[in-house]
Amino acid sequence: SLPVLQALEDGLKRADADPSVKAVMIYGENGKFSAGADIRVFSSPKTRGVSLGPVVSLIERCEKPVVAAIEGIALGGGLEMALGCHYRVAHVKARMGLPEVAVGLLPGAEGTQRLPRLIGVPAALDIITTGRHIPATEALKLGLVDEVVEENTVEAAIRLANKV
Repeated sequence: SLPVLQALEDGLKRADADPSVKAVMIYGENGKFSAGADIRVFSSPKTRGVSLGPVVSLIERCEKPVVAAIEGIALGGGLEMALGCHYRVAHVKARMGLPEVAVGLLPGAEGTQRLPRLIGVPAALDIITTGRHIPATEALKLGLVDEVVEENTVEAAIRLANKV
């Protein structure tokens, strides 16, 4: 949603400018990282403000390490946001994917570029074209996430951020 994207943009800019901030962690509430965009917004009139692509690029350009703490799901734009992060920690029950292809849409926030760079073209092509949900353990094997944990994902992401 626009308020979430605006909050992310504002928070990232503040964190990047604040010398006391050493790293940034992005996580979702209520055990879900992000299910991505509500596809109904694609049929509504264009609204002014921030959009996902530039926010993901801002995450990627952040001079401080940005860690995604993925719980529940990171689908569509949610996965694209996680791909912009420098590191990704996922709960063992988390699932990731780009399911928008199932309704005839291609990922629009540069996930089709970032995913192949991260895990290679064959694996990325499978994820992009099938829309299937990838379990965390498979995501780890593919190199999509850096760590899979059974414990508190936020605490694990903080430990990783402190380590890097």
